[in-house]
Amino acid sequence: MKKFLTLVGCTMLLQSYGQRPSDDWDLRHCIEHAIQFNISIQQADVQARIAALQAKQAKYNSYPNVNGNSSTGVRFGRSIDPTTNTFSTQQFLYQNFGINAGFQLYNQGRLKYVKQAAEFNAQAALADVERAKNDIAFNVATYYLQVLSAKEQIKISEVQLALTQNQVDITRKRVDAGALPELNYAEMEAQLALDSSNYYTAKGNYQQSLLALRALLNLDTEVLFGIATPPVDQIPLEPLSELQPDAVYQSALTLQPAQKVNELRIKAAQKDVRAAKALMYPTVTVGGNLSTNFSNSFKRISGATFLGYTPITGAENIVNISNVTYYIQSPVYKVTQSSRDFGSLWDGWSNQLSNNFGQNVGLSISVPIFNNFQARTGYRQSQLNLKYSELTKKQGDQTLRQNVYTAYANALTALQKFNAGAKTVESAQKAYDYASKRYEVGMLSSLDLLTNQNNLLRAKLQQLTNQYDYVFKMKLLEFYKGKGLKL
Repeated sequence: MKKFLTLVGCTMLLQSYGQRPSDDWDLRHCIEHAIQFNISIQQADVQARIAALQAKQAKYNSYPNVNGNSSTGVRFGRSIDPTTNTFSTQQFLYQNFGINAGFQLYNQGRLKYVKQAAEFNAQAALADVERAKNDIAFNVATYYLQVLSAKEQIKISEVQLALTQNQVDITRKRVDAGALPELNYAEMEAQLALDSSNYYTAKGNYQQSLLALRALLNLDTEVLFGIATPPVDQIPLEPLSELQPDAVYQSALTLQPAQKVNELRIKAAQKDVRAAKALMYPTVTVGGNLSTNFSNSFKRISGATFLGYTPITGAENIVNISNVTYYIQSPVYKVTQSSRDFGSLWDGWSNQLSNNFGQNVGLSISVPIFNNFQARTGYRQSQLNLKYSELTKKQGDQTLRQNVYTAYANALTALQKFNAGAKTVESAQKAYDYASKRYEVGMLSSLDLLTNQNNLLRAKLQQLTNQYDYVFKMKLLEFYKGKGLKL
């Protein structure tokens, strides 16, 4: 909450600034630099890009699948010749080509729901990037506020130191004239030493705060770096009566990145439930295939010698011609083979591819009967994930409501403190002015004067804190309401 109001307040303080010196950074410049180089934001951006790719892939999943394949090789030993479909023990060269295509016709809308869930997750990832940017901006604004407060305290310490120095000079003259005892001068010198210490302490705090902010921004030491000082008292504020917490909360529900993320996660989970349920329904797919092949033996027949016929054993088949019975005999040849060269291995390649070209189209139905309850378990798990997302959103909304009402209460308290602080500073200033006049005429001791002076200093420092606190908390309410970061 504190980081949030700091971001809003400081950003608005600095929006009206145009040109700035090279070493004076306003809050916007600091935040932009941190966002550009922060690793957490870069990681969130990578996750958003991954989610976007997943959403694209979910869309592409509804497109047909088309795959081509080809293989070339040599077969050895006993195998089936792909062109003759017979067993062969010869070594031969083979080559296959094929194209397969498939398209899912029906699956209870699962692909559609998966695509919609992925789109919602991609949108949620983008909102996560914005949330990460807000987080780093809160951290930068917190450190920026510390630097700003330390810088203002230096100014107050300078005024206090100059005032005390003037009192020391006046007291020295009056002591030399015999109007005041030496004790008064000693007390004034002690106060001057204390104010000097406070001044250098304020400067040290400013440098430490500036170094902490520089470290958060990952700035090199050679980079000139300082901060611009905004005119806090010139910031217009919306009346508190127009920032009622219920109305601000309703606006914040639609504006805050965390609420957007939760809403989108719920929508994605709802689609996941329907996609998981679709796995329990049949899937209908249509597909087709184009294929052809080629093969050629490493050996070819180079010649044949006729050796006669197989001998008659009486077991042969017979044939009757003109009432004459003949035994069927087979001719016997001696075949000679020679090895093919590489070029001749491809003889008949185009003819075989053309003759072996085949096509098929089919329809397939897959019906889930029993798969170890995986589909049902996945469906129930998706329902629980949806319930978890709904509870996360409910918890986030409750936290947001509490933050808004707390911010309203804090703004109301800050306004009261600011008004009371103004009266305190006014009273302390009058008391110090009267004390100074009485001290100048010798009617007041230096100790009493220093007491009034210290009271005025404390009142001014507290009022400075009250002023920043009031502006930031009012701007936080305006930010929740959707007024944006403006002066």
